[in-house]
Amino acid sequence: MKNQPVDVLIIGAGASGAAIAWSLVETRMHILCLEQGDWIFDKDFPSRRDDYELARYGKFSCDPNVRGLREDYPINADDSPIMPVNYNAVGGSTINYLGHWPRMKPSDFRTRSLDGVAEDWPVDYATLEPFFEENDRIMGVSGLAGNPAYPAYTPPNPPIPIGKLGQTLAKGFNELGWHWWPSDVAILSRDNDGRSKCVNAGTCDLGCAAGAKASTDITYWPMLERAGVELRTGARVREIIVGDDGFAKGVRYHDRDGNVHEQLAEMVVVACNGVGTPRLLLNSVSKLFPDGLANSSGMVGKNLMFHPLSGVTGRFDEPMDGFKGPVACSILSQEFYETDPNRDFVRGYGLHAGRSHPPATYALGGYGVDDPIPWGAEHRKRMDDVFPYIAGLTIVTEDLPEEHNCVTLDPDLTDSDGIPAPKITYKIGENTLKMFAHGEARAAEALLAAGAREIVADGGGRDGKVWRRAGWHQMGTARMGNDPATSVVNGWGRCHDVKNLFIVDASIFVTAGAVNPTSTIQALTLYIGDSIKKNIATLFD
Repeated sequence: MKNQPVDVLIIGAGASGAAIAWSLVETRMHILCLEQGDWIFDKDFPSRRDDYELARYGKFSCDPNVRGLREDYPINADDSPIMPVNYNAVGGSTINYLGHWPRMKPSDFRTRSLDGVAEDWPVDYATLEPFFEENDRIMGVSGLAGNPAYPAYTPPNPPIPIGKLGQTLAKGFNELGWHWWPSDVAILSRDNDGRSKCVNAGTCDLGCAAGAKASTDITYWPMLERAGVELRTGARVREIIVGDDGFAKGVRYHDRDGNVHEQLAEMVVVACNGVGTPRLLLNSVSKLFPDGLANSSGMVGKNLMFHPLSGVTGRFDEPMDGFKGPVACSILSQEFYETDPNRDFVRGYGLHAGRSHPPATYALGGYGVDDPIPWGAEHRKRMDDVFPYIAGLTIVTEDLPEEHNCVTLDPDLTDSDGIPAPKITYKIGENTLKMFAHGEARAAEALLAAGAREIVADGGGRDGKVWRRAGWHQMGTARMGNDPATSVVNGWGRCHDVKNLFIVDASIFVTAGAVNPTSTIQALTLYIGDSIKKNIATLFD
């Protein structure tokens, strides 16, 4: 019967929601997942259509303010140079991410001890290592073993070919003596478990119709449904309910018609991303938690981190075939990832060699941030003499946590059910601007060493002109820690204030690292699930 009490209620069916359900399924508890979006079937992917590139600017945009669908919530980012982006569906943002799959590095968990900044995590890389491996197997990760930048591990599938672009830029790194390695990707290099290998369509962010790119709707959720996990779509959670005893009782949610329901549960798990999770907690006010649920520390919504990025593009004498193949990073250099006392900033950045936009997207100015190429002779010249010959490096910086960077509730803006929308207040730090200056110079150096005839775009990140759509990665707004006065959850995702409430998405990150977070999100989630199982007898003490 609908809305009967359940043992475990998970909010969100994306990367972390699916992983925590998988971890807990062996307990045989009644698990229910509420997802505000719906199933997206491959027949509906824009990549099935000839005009697929135009979908990036409409209903398949990564920006919820552009999509404006009923299942989306608007985001006020007027006070931020970066717009958070996401996707709401079964699979969450794994539907339209690029599948780039680097792990966070051991030093990312110990920045206070090593570099005197931010805080150390209450969990380390070695603890997460077996969960990285389990998740790589389930998602179907491809990569090359032996990367000297990491402790030894072997991805389950061979690497995706790095292509002519990757081979060319690798020569530049070799010339300079800098580290580089083929990128780990959650994209199949060979047929596996009913999924086809990559066909080099380059439509990764518009839905992979071949099923080569791993999204949790085709990896975790089929197994979960066979195991009896209940998934309810079109269910937008309004607030988490807390009883007089201080324990979470369940949630109130809107169905797709806007009707409000109450769902009771013994345990509640939040998996709503680094913006959606603080939004939900701050909207869950009560007599016990007048400032928002689990917010006695005042840290809910604080310390928002992105990965501010910039890019440098070179033009070569030969066509680079950059638009052929998966969009995800081809090769990755972490030469400047760690703190160097000879530089004027702490921590570091990665140089990511991704493939180029396809033709129409390039002509339209990328992802709608830059101006389209003017029509006429200039357009013809750019498409004939520049576009085929370009290759670029993206500088992906490590964002440091700062309390003034935050998510709050907007006093006026709401979603279609009247729930307050999140408001983003964010400023790029001086440390990041110094990284841009250093990183753009090094990127240009690498491109020229690889044979670029000239640098045709230098990013402008050092001038504060970061890419508006750099908000794919939202972290830190409900961070973990051992001290309840300075953190929201403990070392295994349990809220300090509410003992049967857990958070498993990137909001609990203590630091951001300088790599895409999804691999670490899911490994951390599997670790939290394992910890819940080990402590289940005392959860309500």
